[in-house]
Amino acid sequence: MNAIPVDIPVIETERLIMRGHRIEDLAEEKAFQISDRAKGIGGPHPPERAWAALCGYIGHWVLRGYGMWALEEKSTGRYVGRVGCFYPDLWIEREIGWSVTGPGEGKGYAFEAAQASRQYAYATLGWTTAISVIAPDNDRSIALAKRMRCTQDPNWEHPTYGSLTIWRHPGPEALT
Repeated sequence: MNAIPVDIPVIETERLIMRGHRIEDLAEEKAFQISDRAKGIGGPHPPERAWAALCGYIGHWVLRGYGMWALEEKSTGRYVGRVGCFYPDLWIEREIGWSVTGPGEGKGYAFEAAQASRQYAYATLGWTTAISVIAPDNDRSIALAKRMRCTQDPNWEHPTYGSLTIWRHPGPEALT
């Protein structure tokens, strides 16, 4: 069997290990995809979407050289979502994206990991700008974008998801 090697860097924050996705993440990803919490990413989705999502997260690293990290809670080893650098086909531009599963919600993990992702995008990938694409009724994600000092750009009409809010991250020069 031929396998494509994927070299996904591991980043440790105060409370998280940001790593590549594993098959062990599938059950928690499935629970997220079928729940109302997946509305922010066009869900809820059928349970088989979880497999496609995990494969897509890993494939993004293969095709783009960057992607979404799986978030592992240091204290428990539990998978609590994904955060990272995202730019799928037909996307408006490069994004810092986040989705936290039920066990990770309300703990500040998305903020912690999104800051590390943005730092990686600017310092390692050389990005000079990034956006976050957020459903207009996703108040928690909008609050996170504001906490990260993002400013709102004009909405984007996505062909599948409709009108989405675009939040522009401050550039690397504004963060030093």
